[in-house]
Amino acid sequence: MQALRTYDDLTVARTRFLRVEELCRLAKLVPEEELAAEARRPLKEKKGAERAHGRFLAEILGNPVAGTHLCHAMLLPRKESAERLKHYEEHGELKLEGASLKRQGKASILTLSNPRYLNAEDETTLPGAEIAVDVALLDSQTEVCVLRGDVVTHPKYAGRRLFGAGINLTHLYEGKIRYLWYLIRDLGLVNKFYRGLAVPDASPEVQSTEKLWIAAVEGFAIGGHCQILLTMDYTIAANEAYLTLPARKEGIIPGAANLRLPRFVGDRIARQAILAERRIDCESEAGRLICDEIVPPERMDEAINAMVDRLTSSGVVSAAGNRRAFRAGEEPLDTFRRYMAIYAREQAECHLSPALVSNLERNWKQR
Repeated sequence: MQALRTYDDLTVARTRFLRVEELCRLAKLVPEEELAAEARRPLKEKKGAERAHGRFLAEILGNPVAGTHLCHAMLLPRKESAERLKHYEEHGELKLEGASLKRQGKASILTLSNPRYLNAEDETTLPGAEIAVDVALLDSQTEVCVLRGDVVTHPKYAGRRLFGAGINLTHLYEGKIRYLWYLIRDLGLVNKFYRGLAVPDASPEVQSTEKLWIAAVEGFAIGGHCQILLTMDYTIAANEAYLTLPARKEGIIPGAANLRLPRFVGDRIARQAILAERRIDCESEAGRLICDEIVPPERMDEAINAMVDRLTSSGVVSAAGNRRAFRAGEEPLDTFRRYMAIYAREQAECHLSPALVSNLERNWKQR
């Protein structure tokens, strides 16, 4: 109950919205100097101070009133997004660390970019990617959004465009990814793909700024990038591309995939993918349950343009309403909140477990 009292105090009885990172900072659950020291340690040497954040957030998210308010806070545009929006409206291009945005006709193309690490996600990419989502959704000239990965520089795939390799395992092992990163990502960035942007004075289930999202999967969508596909409205995949969710092998929970993947492929295949490392080729029977269209790699741009034209030729005025209607049956905000309460608690234990270090050393570091 102490966490709920703290939440009410800091949010002034839920009249003030605080993002997860600001909330935990103001709650002073762990002394700042202790968190700073923890951030400098590699994963195997961390002392576990961040578990306090996990317990705190799990209690808040577990409460229907406070948890819903926190979910609402994380669906609001970031403060930095307003200034970036002005630039984008004027120039039609925006470059951020970890992502770029470019307007092409009626579409905004959001490109996830971390070329040295196969477009993997980490602390350097998350703020920029979320700002880019905010701007794309708020831009008055954008009717449809497209998500794809950048061309990478990693020697093994140099010159190829890849959707993304999930969490940056190098940074994870080196201790450069904090526990709160998972909550910021899934309550913020990924949930904005799925639910759009909220406004302060109405429930996100009643009023939101939403647009249709098209994903273009080239090469592979591993881990977190596969999770993102479960929030998209239409996915186009190259016929050579594949999907994997190796989080169990790494030792963590794959975001909201446990909640969402069974809706696409059924419970058995979802468990095989998450618990037994099943690879899903996009062109396979299971892959086609996630991917709407399969094309040769050289036809990806053509397929994207055709789908954008199809969606915008007669207007997309009903897109937001249809998305809300789908969510009412698939995943109401309260269902998501309850899932995230479990996720907040369990992911803290996974992230700070010696087993995660052992798994990384056995399955990744030696490669």
